[in-house]
Amino acid sequence: MGTPDFAVESLKKLIENNYNVVGVVTVPDKPAGRGQKMASSAVKKYAVEQGLPVLQPAKMKDTEFLEQLQELKPDIQVVVAFRMLPEVVWAMPEFGTFNLHASLLPQYRGAAPINWAIINGEKKSGVTTFFLDKQIDTGSIIKQYEVAIEDTDSAGTYHDKLMSTGAGLVCETIDLIEEDNINPIPQADVINSETVLNDAPKIFKDDCRIEWDNDVDKVYNFVRGLSPYPAAWTEFYSSLAGKSIGFKIFDTAIIKEAHTCPIGTILSDGKSELKIAAKHGFLKVESLQPAGKRRMNTSDFLRGFKDIESYRCR
Repeated sequence: MGTPDFAVESLKKLIENNYNVVGVVTVPDKPAGRGQKMASSAVKKYAVEQGLPVLQPAKMKDTEFLEQLQELKPDIQVVVAFRMLPEVVWAMPEFGTFNLHASLLPQYRGAAPINWAIINGEKKSGVTTFFLDKQIDTGSIIKQYEVAIEDTDSAGTYHDKLMSTGAGLVCETIDLIEEDNINPIPQADVINSETVLNDAPKIFKDDCRIEWDNDVDKVYNFVRGLSPYPAAWTEFYSSLAGKSIGFKIFDTAIIKEAHTCPIGTILSDGKSELKIAAKHGFLKVESLQPAGKRRMNTSDFLRGFKDIESYRCR
């Protein structure tokens, strides 16, 4: 059961290692793009290529879907980047249903664990398999793998690391269950009175606006934690021109140095360098995307954008 590319890697690993995948459950097709043509999830596309039965319920408690799922007679269900399941679904197989989550649970429960771990400046996170229960991301832990977060990792690069590690963990978890060699650990057992739990709620557009009056390290982590999606954004504002332009910012570097520039000041050589003042340093912008245009590197952007230093970020 899954939807995006992150889930495809686990399904692919199962197929390539000759596990008996009796069916795939994913979201219904939906309109996408400017033409609003019906589009399938990444999981469905791969499943169809492999000739696997695909179920696409609009509602997880739909009687017809439940009957179809029962007819597949699954011994176990694997959930990767899907949706909350009702008990009638996750309790169906003899050996239960487990989920692959992109964090070291109980840390970063929620929809955006990769983004929030990087935004918060974590040096490590990882992947966890756990049995589903009635609450989201709270079931007993089967196995975990820790994966370092490098200072240069973005949400995109770290996503790919966890996608690969997680696919291997899915196969290993199935093997352990088949061998009856598991000792699930209730998450409550690894939480004590001193444990500070970080959540990973869904991220909306308004959450992605850059606050330039933060420390430059925090701004840097914020940008890379949202790159490439949903992407951090800011406004370039010119009182001289009387206009503001929205920008998404993707790749950056930190320049840590004392300065007296007002927060949000834009400094540029007009050719290849663009840096923005934050607290205790500058954020050097290496790729960005003006509203309504394509993503580009800074040198390409500056060739077509004059008087950049008459603007500031807000």
